[in-house]
Amino acid sequence: MKDKEEPTHVSDEDVPFLSNSNSVLSSEEVDKHLLTKKKSHTKTSNKDVPKLHKVLADAGVGSRREMEELILAGRISVNGSPAHVGQRIIFTDQVRVNGKIIKLNIVPPPIRVLAYHKPVGEIVTRDDPHKRPTVFKKLPSVKSGRWIAVGRLDINTEGLLLFTTSGELANKLMHPKSEIEREYAVRIFGKLSEKDIELLKQGLELEDCFAKFESLEFAGGSGSNKWVRVVIKEGKRREVRRLFDAVNVTVSRLIRIRYGVVALPPNLKRGQLTELSKSAVEEISKFVGLKTRNPRPTKSVNKKTRAYDRFKKTNFKQEKTKFHNGNNPNASVMDEDEWQPSSNDAHLSKLGGPMRKTPKANKRPNPLQTSWGSTLNSSSDALSAPQRLLSNSPKSKKPRPFRSKGARNRNSPTKG
Repeated sequence: MKDKEEPTHVSDEDVPFLSNSNSVLSSEEVDKHLLTKKKSHTKTSNKDVPKLHKVLADAGVGSRREMEELILAGRISVNGSPAHVGQRIIFTDQVRVNGKIIKLNIVPPPIRVLAYHKPVGEIVTRDDPHKRPTVFKKLPSVKSGRWIAVGRLDINTEGLLLFTTSGELANKLMHPKSEIEREYAVRIFGKLSEKDIELLKQGLELEDCFAKFESLEFAGGSGSNKWVRVVIKEGKRREVRRLFDAVNVTVSRLIRIRYGVVALPPNLKRGQLTELSKSAVEEISKFVGLKTRNPRPTKSVNKKTRAYDRFKKTNFKQEKTKFHNGNNPNASVMDEDEWQPSSNDAHLSKLGGPMRKTPKANKRPNPLQTSWGSTLNSSSDALSAPQRLLSNSPKSKKPRPFRSKGARNRNSPTKG
């Protein structure tokens, strides 16, 4: 007959048996990065979180002023919602301009990993309807993103619990395809024979899945205080307890002492929290095969940006022709884009390219210059007024003969 499970009793003693595997988290790192108290909710700096219009301008969509106008016009959305002026975005946000997704060049924040020694009585959830204590209430606040728990531990299970700000890293650590080892120290109550050990290593068909121990070895103790170390590669629901229940062995205490390459250090007491160093995070990422993202290079400061001219046709395959300035071959060589015709018929030229306009000087009007001509012209052929040319057409009027005043008086009859 199966023995009834004893009520869980937790003493203040340390974990009796830790993992013998190598760990990226050392005791010195724990003392150095130990978080004793949770940081109060203060206003965090937004210097690391860029504004939307600046990110779009850096992506080449337009100027900052133009982006602000598009935001006010409602033509830019962030994660499906209309954007507002001054909005700040992170690298995971999806930005659309006129319905088109824009690829943003936002450097993701560095990955952070926390190691927490979870005590019995806390649950791994953000909101509990029964108002029980949760592990997330002890975590520090982050500027962008949120903490993600790597796996779960039951309310009666204690030990190592990892948190990270990278969803990709958490998925790599938890996915069954990664086959990340989880090591537990288990205090069992009951007799465990060699046949049971081989059966647990080969695997058993449980109610909803197939499960097995990768390794099982005795750690010490005797009677009701017998300890074993077990290793599994999948984090199924209550997997360790259910496997021992299948061979009529009761688990009275369960402690996770290792997750992958991170082992529970001896100086991390229950309820304490420590942050892993940058080198330790890199070792974890390398262990799970997570490729580090190299951000796209930003605009160079020394490189001068040129305004784009949509009317200018550029042939990138053909080299530009060089022109000499004037008839002097030793003069400075001008580029094709700089050379322009300077003759009187330059406006009739078929050469491509815009004409360069010379700046006009502000001249005062000449009072002696009229629409009929200039009064300063002393040549005899100059006309003081425009003349109409006479034609031989019948409609044209014949010129009147010139007669002097004396001749007209001689031909006129005299008054008597």
